[in-house]
Amino acid sequence: MNPSPQKIEDLSLTGNNADGGSLTVEQALANLESADLGLRFYAAWWLGRFRIGEPAAVRGLIAALEDEADRTPEGGYPLRRNAARALGKLGDRQAVLPLIGCLDCSDFYVREAAAQSLEMLGDPVCIPALIKLLQVGLQGEQLISQPDLSQPYDAILEALGSLRATEFIPLVKPFLEHPIELVQYAAARAMYQLTQEPVYGERLVQALGGEKLQLRRAVLADLGAIGYLPAADAIAETLAENSLKLISLKGLLEHQVNHTATSTLLAGAVKVMNLMDSLL
Repeated sequence: MNPSPQKIEDLSLTGNNADGGSLTVEQALANLESADLGLRFYAAWWLGRFRIGEPAAVRGLIAALEDEADRTPEGGYPLRRNAARALGKLGDRQAVLPLIGCLDCSDFYVREAAAQSLEMLGDPVCIPALIKLLQVGLQGEQLISQPDLSQPYDAILEALGSLRATEFIPLVKPFLEHPIELVQYAAARAMYQLTQEPVYGERLVQALGGEKLQLRRAVLADLGAIGYLPAADAIAETLAENSLKLISLKGLLEHQVNHTATSTLLAGAVKVMNLMDSLL
């Protein structure tokens, strides 16, 4: 959803190194154990960016999840954040339990990165730990009276939706009323994935008409993630960058191809492809 400071921080590292030509795999692995914290931080990002999934990389990144050296004055753990994000991209389920451990980290953004990577890895064993964090903002099955901002609820909700944690729908639904719009959208996204009820997809479609570009961008990502076909026209007409609209429509198209019977695939897929062509 909304880019966090750490995601922006990642993007700032790409620069002249975006083609990966500045490192070899061997150098990146060596740098991950360097005394130079900057080299370690960049190596963790690089291994994830270029999907270096060999065992030594996975082991090194898992070890970095417990790093104590790279710490900000505010108490954050930048290396842990990059390592957590990288492990989700590598797709190795050896990282699941270490990432679950990261959900207890004092750094908000480490917890966020861990939740996002656990979603990517797709192992339902993490669901109880995610629910434990979600319940921080609840009293029973209701939002607490003073809205809690201490947890990355949007990332947690998105993970629970992708993991099809249907038994916890009563705990997800209250977040539709959270005061932060991004959390509301994450809850709508998750509720659609958990119930397939159009009302939640339509809630996201309505949000495409919001005043804030940043929020419209987030909703485009949400609709692409859930593959909500009735949103196709609204996506194409959204006041946002064509590149983001194309990514969202691509999500719809992939969902059509992967989840729709052949007899009904043609019309939906062709419509989405035509909309994509109009944006090029």
